[in-house]
Amino acid sequence: MELSMMLDYAGDPRRAADEAAALEAAGLDAVWVAEAWGFDSPTIMGYLAARTERMKIGSAILNVYSRTPALVAQTAAGLDALSGGRALLGLGASGPQVVEGWHGKPYDKPIGRTRETVELCRRIWRRETIDHHGITDMPLPPERGTGLGKPLKILTRPVRDAVPVYIASLGPANVRMTAEIADGWLPTLFLPEKAHAVWGSALAEGTALRSPELGPLRTVAGGLLAIGEDAAAARDLARPQIALYVGGMGAVGKNFYNDLAVAYGYGEEARKIQELYLSGRKRDAAAAVPDEFCELMTLCGPEGYVRERVEAFREAGVTMLNVTPVGAEPARLIETVKSWL
Repeated sequence: MELSMMLDYAGDPRRAADEAAALEAAGLDAVWVAEAWGFDSPTIMGYLAARTERMKIGSAILNVYSRTPALVAQTAAGLDALSGGRALLGLGASGPQVVEGWHGKPYDKPIGRTRETVELCRRIWRRETIDHHGITDMPLPPERGTGLGKPLKILTRPVRDAVPVYIASLGPANVRMTAEIADGWLPTLFLPEKAHAVWGSALAEGTALRSPELGPLRTVAGGLLAIGEDAAAARDLARPQIALYVGGMGAVGKNFYNDLAVAYGYGEEARKIQELYLSGRKRDAAAAVPDEFCELMTLCGPEGYVRERVEAFREAGVTMLNVTPVGAEPARLIETVKSWL
C-alpha cells in the first residue's frame, strides 16, 4: 500500500504545495491536486514537479468537459516529462453543477465521454496519428469546419507511452467502466466497511472485461489522519466536507454523493443534510452528519485504533491510502503510517 495526500485547493496553493513537497522526505508517495472551480490543477502540478524528486503527482480530477482529449493528453505528457515519469492522470465526469454552471458545457454522455477521452489519451501517448470520429471528432469534418483539418500525432515524444489513468466514479455504470478500462479508481466518501455492498457487483462486472495488460485495478481512498489518545475528536473536522458533498454538490435529485450516502444506508440523514445545506444552514448540515459516517471515513484515534483503520482500508481493496494529516506535526504522522504499510 502506498501513501498519498490531497492538496487543499481552497487556500494558498503555493504554501499548500510547499507543505506537501516537504512531506516527500517523510515517506509520502504521491500528492493529488484538485481544481473544482478554483485554481487549475496542472499549474500547481507543474510547480510540484519542480519542488519534488520522487513522489508521484496526480490530478484529482480534471473533468472531461473542460478540456479536449488532445489537451488532456498533452497536459499529462507535459507533466510526465517535467517530473521524469511521475505523472498520474485523474479524470472524471464531475457533475452538472460544475460542467454546466462553471464551464458552460452541456452535461451529456458522461460515461461515453470519459471512455473516449481515456482511449484517445492512450493513443496519443503512443504517438498514433489520430483519425477518430465519435463524441469527439479529430479532425473535424469539413461540414463543421473549414475543411483544413487533418489527422495529426503528438509533436513531442512522451516520456512514457502509458501515463497511469485514474477515474473518479461513484455510480454503478461508471464504476463498472472504471474497473474495465482504468489503471486506478478514485472513489469519494469511501467507507471501507460498506464499500463492497455498494460497489462489489459493478467492480466484478468491470473486472471481468478488463484487459490483463492493465494489471489489477488500483484504488485510492482514505480520510483525515490524527493519532493520539484524544485524536478521535478530529473526526468532527470531516463533517463540513461530508455535508458539502452530500448536501451541496448538486441539486435535489441530481447529487451523486447524496445518492452514495443513501446507498450506504443513510437515506433519512442524507435528505436532512441536503435540505439544511441548500437552505443555507451549513453548520446544521454538518452537525447532521452521522457519527458513524465520520468514524468510518477517517483514521483518527489512539495508535492501535488507527492501525486497525488502515487495515480496514487495505482489506477493502485500497492500494493507495489517501490521508489528510491533522495537527502540528504532519511529517510525524506520515512517517508513522508509512512504517505500517
